[in-house]
Amino acid sequence: MSVILVVDDEPLQRDILKTILDDEGYETHTASSGEDGLKVLKKYQPDVILTDLKMEGMGGIGFIEAAKAESLPGTFIVMTAHGTVSSAVDAMKKGVFDYLQKPLEKDHLLLTVKRAAEHTDLLKENLQLQKELYARFRMEGIVGRSQKMQEAMAIMKKVAGSPATVLIIGESGTGKELIARAIHYNSPRRSRPFVALNCAAIPENLFESELFGYEPGAFTGASARKIGLFEAANGGTLFLDEIGDMPVMMQSKLLRVLQDKEIRRLGGKEPIKIDVRIITATNKDLEKELSRNSFREALYYRLKVVTIQLPPLRERKEDIPELVDFFRAKYSREFGKRIRGVDQPALKALNAYSWPGNIRQLESVIERAVILSDQETISLNDIKSELRTSQPLETFDFDLSEEGINFEELEKELLRKAMAKSHGVVAKAAKLLGMSYKTFWYRWEKLNMDSTQAKKPSDE
Repeated sequence: MSVILVVDDEPLQRDILKTILDDEGYETHTASSGEDGLKVLKKYQPDVILTDLKMEGMGGIGFIEAAKAESLPGTFIVMTAHGTVSSAVDAMKKGVFDYLQKPLEKDHLLLTVKRAAEHTDLLKENLQLQKELYARFRMEGIVGRSQKMQEAMAIMKKVAGSPATVLIIGESGTGKELIARAIHYNSPRRSRPFVALNCAAIPENLFESELFGYEPGAFTGASARKIGLFEAANGGTLFLDEIGDMPVMMQSKLLRVLQDKEIRRLGGKEPIKIDVRIITATNKDLEKELSRNSFREALYYRLKVVTIQLPPLRERKEDIPELVDFFRAKYSREFGKRIRGVDQPALKALNAYSWPGNIRQLESVIERAVILSDQETISLNDIKSELRTSQPLETFDFDLSEEGINFEELEKELLRKAMAKSHGVVAKAAKLLGMSYKTFWYRWEKLNMDSTQAKKPSDE
């Protein structure tokens, strides 16, 4: 039950309030002045503080200001006589939750105290969530001792405290959203919202209403006002994942928002000022998209004030043991298992694998191994089915000339063979290579392969 503090210099008033609140099951403490109230507040840290405005010595306003100056917890309610209602209203501007007019009415008193206690509970939950989020996304908690990850971390630490836009580049599954959240929760905006949008998942005709919101009647079916993601993220961070998939028309509107720092809801007449930090991410080569006129040059340079390049897992193999241990511990706790480690044959196989799905794929493999393992140690048998393709591809030959190997051509040949074996069905070809559909298609397009050979789900 909530703890209540009553601060009033009238003994009878204090006793009546304490009796009423005690009868409701609250733990109630009292103080006869603002000075005594501060001492009790520090000792018991009550959830709700009821204070009279007019008291000898330190009055109610002075007491509230002193408590807030020391960041003491609690939700304040002021009690006032009829002639000082205006003072109570002024107090609410200083962060007071509500006011009660004397003589107090019991039901109204209890309802107001209950609402204030619920408000305090919500504040505590939010504070705890903020602590947990900061602990989860603190810079020191990101796994990565490899040089490339250390370089990325160094940039993150420098940029976190600034309002600069950040562009995160990396293959699917490399942890781009994790990095975006780490930047946000290590920034001065950490107590404000972090809002994420996957641009590849939004139909083109819904983009504007999703980002900017709309007014009632803006279009057929718009029966009530909707707040867009920019307003939802106001004061905080908006993370736009897969920014390379944003339609060109929306790119122009996003550029205008970045320049003017204001939006207009669909159907709205007045511009709305916003203060939002933009972090974007992509697995595409945006400079190549510029040459194809599918990405606006002005927006590209506006977004890449700071660029963070995340390496694929195959280029940071030295991080695999630490990542494996991190995921093993995480899912052991989550599933109540006593998985204490990974044996050497399994770890050797994990290190040797190419990880086309990057960290996301590794996490999935370890999660499955933790669920299925009957031993205290993950063995090769627990993971080997996840590290091989479902059907062996024919071996193809290549010559090691004096010029060396052209890895791009080697990759193209492997993709072609997978596509041929799957009769052009992209999902099957991706499965043959142990890739996600999205990763396979990204590599196919990046290497300018012939898209007419491919059968996507919509074609099958």
